[in-house]
Amino acid sequence: METANTTLRPVTGAIKQGRSDKATEVVIYGFAILFLIVLMYPLYFIVIASFSDPSAVANGKVWFIPRGFTLDGYKELFKHQNIWIGYRNTILYTVIGTAIGLAVNIPAAYALSRKDLAGRKFLSLYFIFTMFFSGGLIPTFLTIRDFHMYNTFLVMVLPFSVVVYDIIVARTFFQTSIPEDLWEAAQIDGCGNLRYFVQIVLPLSKAIIAVLGLWIAVGYWNSYFNALIYLKNPDLHPLQLILRNILITNQMQSGMGTGEAAQIALRLANMMRYSVIIIATVPIMCVYPFAQKYFNQGVMIGAVKS
Repeated sequence: METANTTLRPVTGAIKQGRSDKATEVVIYGFAILFLIVLMYPLYFIVIASFSDPSAVANGKVWFIPRGFTLDGYKELFKHQNIWIGYRNTILYTVIGTAIGLAVNIPAAYALSRKDLAGRKFLSLYFIFTMFFSGGLIPTFLTIRDFHMYNTFLVMVLPFSVVVYDIIVARTFFQTSIPEDLWEAAQIDGCGNLRYFVQIVLPLSKAIIAVLGLWIAVGYWNSYFNALIYLKNPDLHPLQLILRNILITNQMQSGMGTGEAAQIALRLANMMRYSVIIIATVPIMCVYPFAQKYFNQGVMIGAVKS
């Protein structure tokens, strides 16, 4: 009786996709490209509109390329010298405010993530309570005035530096990404809480630090309401507030004038509307590529609790 010798041959080459798989892939990529276009086109439109004649924009003639190319909107904006003061103030508020925000939110999140923290649940509820209830604008204004921070540099970077949402995200990151065994091993080597946090936890938390730093920086860069309420000195105004005041002034001039002067003022106001958006957003958008490497990892780890 003969026995047949059979040998198993390894399967080589890529697995062939069926027609249904290819069709599904085409549909998914198609929706992804369409979604990208829907998101990117408004940004692209603002860019080309800022270089176009405002009458062409108003008549719907600007779609893919600028019409009546002009730089008058940018020229008119940069005639205002206080724009450079606004840039300086906004950069200072963003850099110093981000540093203070990370210095208060990251340690608070780490402390709340520790199971051996006395009153941990009560403190967590205390922080969360402030997300739903606050004293309101008037009590906050009176508090800032009594602390002698009204109309000072500190009012933009100190009173609103604690962000409970950032604390919760960072706390979840520490709970899910920093193993408890690491702390036990550090204790055996004689490492204390502060040294463990500075030398071990922080180097392992670059992703969440980059994400929170980006969130905080964008918040400070776009902030104008706090300056509107708490800053009276124009030399302390951030860029966003200065641009807002310029637009309001030009719109008022176009509404109060008559004849050719009113038409010129209205044209400049319409041109400056898109130029303001570009001037206000491009600098902070340049920061994103430097944080992109950590962004996805930090958001996903800090937002999902296992």
